[in-house]
Amino acid sequence: MAKNPTDYSELQTPAPGAPKEPIAPKAPTAQATLANTNRWSTRTLVTIALLCAISVLLSFVEFPLLPGVTWLKYDASAMPALVCGFAFGPAAGLACGIVSCIAHGILMADFTGALMNIMVIVGIVAPSAIVYKRNRTFKGAAIGLALGVLGAMVMAVLGNLLLTPAWLGVPFEAVVAMIVPVLIPFNLLKGLLNAVLTVVVYKAVSNLITPEKRQVKGR
Repeated sequence: MAKNPTDYSELQTPAPGAPKEPIAPKAPTAQATLANTNRWSTRTLVTIALLCAISVLLSFVEFPLLPGVTWLKYDASAMPALVCGFAFGPAAGLACGIVSCIAHGILMADFTGALMNIMVIVGIVAPSAIVYKRNRTFKGAAIGLALGVLGAMVMAVLGNLLLTPAWLGVPFEAVVAMIVPVLIPFNLLKGLLNAVLTVVVYKAVSNLITPEKRQVKGR
């Protein structure tokens, strides 16, 4: 005799004391996932904006590094961009640094200086953040920052060779003569200061701005 396909009489209630089948955990709903993503995205954007504002403020605190070279001054505005790059990746670090350079250039009406600063920011932030993203250890940070210091120095020299004669009217030969005695020492010292500040500050605030990520490890 054929069974009735709608007959559920064979489905018996488990006997008392019989082991129950485990209930699979519910997968997160699309709304919950979207809410969590938006929450972290908002936090990240707010943190980047805060670091950008700090970078703009620091760009106005400047002082000379080399005796007798008062027209080249150091400011720590690259440090927040480096911290941002370490925390959120190269794109975020570059965005923070470039926006800060543009804001400073607009406020000071110095667009040549802003363009040169953007070149330096790209030179120091991009290699530093890329290397650290692939190797989130103290060694990775040190290697990335070392490459960044060299990159910033190269971009600073290149920027002076291209922009200073064109927009400021300084003879090209005069700029070339300043490369070894002035430009290289200044930008090397500037880069080293930014690197040291970045390691100290990022180590202090990394747990606050990126609590979900692995932080700098001492190896």
